Amino acid sequence: MAIIKEKTKIPEQKPEIRKTNFNEVALGYTEELALIEASRCLNCPKPKCVEGCPVEIDIPAFINLIKEKKYIEANQKIKEKNSLPAICGRVCPQEDQCEIKCILGINFEPVGIGRLERFVADYELAQDSMEIPELPPKTGKRVAIIGSGPAGLTAAGELIKQGHDVVVFEALHKCGGVLVYGIPEFRLPKDVVQKEIDYIAQLGVEFRTSKIIGKTLLIDDLKEEFDTIFLGNGAGLPYFMGIPGENLNGVYSANEFLTRANLMKAYLFPEFDTPIKYGEKVAVVGGGNVAMDSARTALRLGAGKVFIVYRRSRTELPAREEEIHHAEEEGINFNLLTNPVEIIGDEDGWVKEIKAIRMKLGEPDSSGRRRPIPIEGSEFSFKVNTVIMAIGQGANPLIAATAPDIETNKWGYFIVDDETQMTNVPGIFAGGDIVTGAATVILAAGAGKKAAKAMHEYLMKKD
Repeated sequence: MAIIKEKTKIPEQKPEIRKTNFNEVALGYTEELALIEASRCLNCPKPKCVEGCPVEIDIPAFINLIKEKKYIEANQKIKEKNSLPAICGRVCPQEDQCEIKCILGINFEPVGIGRLERFVADYELAQDSMEIPELPPKTGKRVAIIGSGPAGLTAAGELIKQGHDVVVFEALHKCGGVLVYGIPEFRLPKDVVQKEIDYIAQLGVEFRTSKIIGKTLLIDDLKEEFDTIFLGNGAGLPYFMGIPGENLNGVYSANEFLTRANLMKAYLFPEFDTPIKYGEKVAVVGGGNVAMDSARTALRLGAGKVFIVYRRSRTELPAREEEIHHAEEEGINFNLLTNPVEIIGDEDGWVKEIKAIRMKLGEPDSSGRRRPIPIEGSEFSFKVNTVIMAIGQGANPLIAATAPDIETNKWGYFIVDDETQMTNVPGIFAGGDIVTGAATVILAAGAGKKAAKAMHEYLMKKD
């Protein structure tokens, strides 16, 4: 049988339709398309794809189960290593991880591993009930997980399957962390996230919302109730540029803008009483996935024109190529090699325009991308009503400030052992963005999984 050289295309909403709604852009494979794509897998005797997966999913095994039309079993195979397949199948950057290792990809397009993962996960979610694995006897050990993002959820799922009692503490009123407040509905539907959380709850994990560790509870309080603690509270402190005008009305951090739109459903105002201000012209500063999410959200809220303002060229954009492509299809304007130097307001204190400078690229910097250099005398201005800063975020200092015995680095991230994810305080582990800085969902999940293994060993040795 001849090899199919290209990935099977995934059905999508048309750009002119999807930019007017918050429904999911990629519609997922049908059974027929999934079988075609699975048939492209070479069943390599020495597969490389597993090496690229941070949670070490047995990729060839689950794809072989698809070929046999055993879709539930395929998803269960994934869940042996990853409790969040429907999420990771949608937002994981497979093109830079498992798929880049695919041997078929040497000469042709790699197998669409992420698309197949999503297919089997959605297939099981569509059933009346999910398969719950048999759990071991209870150990009597209690574990506290701080944060219900991908790191915390993964650690919780792994530890409950080891027989420990697990409680997840979430600061917001809804679980999911960045999965619900940061990623828009059109990329990751909230009901998909909730179903994955429901699965972990069915395993026996307890979730306690509206619990701000460092305020409503301290780490010392948790030490009295739990045998070990995992810190997976993410990196949610937004960065700003420090330029004049950032305090004007109409300037948002991407965190605030996306939280209002995603978690608090501002796009349904006044049905939901969370207002959000957007103008006819919106500028989003930054070039990562968060910038693309912010720009595409602003468009769907009703902005007439949306600009991405980024100081490097398109080649250096850090966002996933798929997200950039979707933004371009939807009509997002890219002002590249451009850097804001001032935000200018009107007499009432509202944004009216941005002053920017043209850039050129020099030699590569520590990130491997060419360093942007301002072009002297190239300043110009353009009119906008709203500015969204999507230039990254740092560590929230709340836990570190109230638990000063846990060591942090100069950026405020927790310092952990590379092998165990344990901090300098015995029994306290950490992982995800609060250790690495902002990264991907699957890398956070990988850290949660690694920490869970070490936490289990720690608990078993504790007696």
